[in-house]
Amino acid sequence: MSVAYQHQALAELRPGMILYDELLDEQGHVLLPHGTVLTAASIAQLLRHGIESVSVQVAGGAEEPEADLAAVEQRLAHLFRKNDIDDQNDWATGILRRYVEDYRLKRGVEE
Repeated sequence: MSVAYQHQALAELRPGMILYDELLDEQGHVLLPHGTVLTAASIAQLLRHGIESVSVQVAGGAEEPEADLAAVEQRLAHLFRKNDIDDQNDWATGILRRYVEDYRLKRGVEE
């Protein structure tokens, strides 16, 4: 069964809902990771950080793989927005970016 998502306003969130993607603050810091099961405390934390809506998982539905790929690529571009991909002096971030891309895009490592 595929996993779809929908955007929920903060007022509509209920404990037990699952985050579809990690939730970032304005500076790009992770507030809650992907797959977090929301609790009353975590919903209150979102309110304190001024979050208005989040994406939560919804079972069922069929998403287009191309749409998923585009969303992942857009998300990676946001996560590494301060990193110049062509900067040879920032090799550590380049390696991290490659690992995250491989994980997010579900590229396997040949053994």
